[in-house]
Amino acid sequence: TLILAGTDTTSGTLTWTLSLLLNNREVLNKAIQELDTHIAAPLNIPHESIEDCTVGGYHVPSGTRLLTNVSKLQRDPILYIDPLEFRPERFLTTHKDVDVKGQHFELIPFGSGRRMCPGISFGIQLMQITLATLLHRFDIITPNEGPVDMAEQNGLTTIKASPLEVILTPRLSTQGFSQNT
Repeated sequence: TLILAGTDTTSGTLTWTLSLLLNNREVLNKAIQELDTHIAAPLNIPHESIEDCTVGGYHVPSGTRLLTNVSKLQRDPILYIDPLEFRPERFLTTHKDVDVKGQHFELIPFGSGRRMCPGISFGIQLMQITLATLLHRFDIITPNEGPVDMAEQNGLTTIKASPLEVILTPRLSTQGFSQNT
């Protein structure tokens, strides 16, 4: 359903983002410093070719069901130097003009065309606000302060094989977190 697709992908993306940040503390610290300073799936869903075409030397007739291997696109060394290295700052420099809204096909987390995710605006805003709030308000560590297991499991989306376990410690006054009784 529409709601399940939105919540499953959002929670999965947040889990992977936090896992990567916890395994790359220098990047996590940069993000926290930025927030303190300035407060403010491997395959895509199926598409269908609308006309005959040739892709990589193969004839693709009109009406053919197509799956975009987004994972392969995002790991292409022609598009990204050292694509398997976690370097989010590349999107602040070399790839700063890449648009995730379906116009730059090396990075299409929301798909593209007529079948792109209808929740793109909500998803982007929700991810930014949730991640910024977590990083700004809490110190986040793993229970043993060791690295996060990055093993994955395939499903509708690629999820972590084991749950992400963290300890959240408020960075700000706990007064804002109390419940009214």
